[in-house]
Amino acid sequence: MPPSAPTPTHTTIGIIGAGPAGLLLARLLHNAGIDCVVLESRDRAYIEQRQRAGILEQATVDVLRAAGAGERMDREGLPHDGIELRHDRRSHRIDFPSLTGGRRVMVYAQTEMVKDLVAQQLAAGAPLLFDSEVTGIEGVRDTNATATATATATGAAAGTATGTATATAAATGASTRTSTESPTIHYRRHPDRRPATLTCDYIVGCDGFHGIARDAVPAELRRTYERTYPYSWLGILAQAPPTYDELIYAHSSRGFALASMRSPTVSRLYLQVPNGTDPADWPDVRIWDELDSRLATDADPAWKLERGTVVAKSVLPMRSWVMEPMRYGRLLLAGDAAHIVPPTGAKGLNLAVADVVVLARALVQRHVTGSTELLDAYSETCLRRVWRAEHFSYTMTELLHADPAHSAFETRLQLSQLDRIAHSRHAAAELAENYTGLPIAPPSPYAS
Repeated sequence: MPPSAPTPTHTTIGIIGAGPAGLLLARLLHNAGIDCVVLESRDRAYIEQRQRAGILEQATVDVLRAAGAGERMDREGLPHDGIELRHDRRSHRIDFPSLTGGRRVMVYAQTEMVKDLVAQQLAAGAPLLFDSEVTGIEGVRDTNATATATATATGAAAGTATGTATATAAATGASTRTSTESPTIHYRRHPDRRPATLTCDYIVGCDGFHGIARDAVPAELRRTYERTYPYSWLGILAQAPPTYDELIYAHSSRGFALASMRSPTVSRLYLQVPNGTDPADWPDVRIWDELDSRLATDADPAWKLERGTVVAKSVLPMRSWVMEPMRYGRLLLAGDAAHIVPPTGAKGLNLAVADVVVLARALVQRHVTGSTELLDAYSETCLRRVWRAEHFSYTMTELLHADPAHSAFETRLQLSQLDRIAHSRHAAAELAENYTGLPIAPPSPYAS
């Protein structure tokens, strides 16, 4: 929508954030005949270029196809039937279809998914307002909710990353059904940054971990849980054909390494590094040499990565974080606005998709029948899946990284578990089922 075009002042669903969660929710609502407006603080070029996740679970692929947004993904994406685990200079492949009843994953960059959804949103004529910075939210409060108690607990597991959990007891659930105010989004739209407002029946915060939406939930009603890790990832994007067919996850005494890809000509590679690492301290040659060392196996000592031009380099801190509840009155949170996972399990983007599928189903039920049954259950429904994904991501992270606080005993436990995965079908199936994705809520019976 060009800046000069008239902007709507009211909509049924106001969506903050044009990342995968916000754009996919808009697509699902459009297909169900529900009007919405998407507000994005950045311009179109920015959101279509930022590098993020690249692994789509089977359920995510199915959702995109059903929403009519999978044509280019099916044409250009790379279906993968497994991953390779390397440890102790040995290699073992996890075959997804044979362990999961046929499920697989798709390598398709989040940037490409965003491009597809933006193009569809604009082609449909649905309002998508770029350069629109949300400055405040009001009118979503639950007039019946009351805070009952607050408790804070801080702890660290011996020999592992530190963890902090803050828990606040609050009245939720059925008490969030009523609000006497009109939900309103206040924002400024470039280039003149003139203040504007958008009233809505519901507001959905898809604006990420650093967004404004969740600030509308009173602090005394939030329960937050967090775990930080004593290492980060140094990631590069390289114009180099992958010399591997599937992703490689490597545990080594030198630290974790991951060989991923974005296309047949572009490699995405990661190294475990200490927190606070400056990418400038890692020249390209040093990165390539370290990757080759950590990925090496005795079975094929001559194997090396194909090297090429490094076009992007950054350090990614590792965090597990969840905020509960994911609903407050007429405000609903989805994706990174409500939860963060370390990237080891490839769950962040897929969790966001699962959230908006559940939410779209609930909003369609509300639109068609007037019932708020699914909306009232939204937070609880999503959090069940969120916590399973958090556990899988945490487990993969702890299993594959060299924690500087680990003793030789704990390192041997890691190797023992990796060996079990390599030799136990049950252990391999547990990994494969979680990696390819747990089930999402069934399709809405109310969709047109």
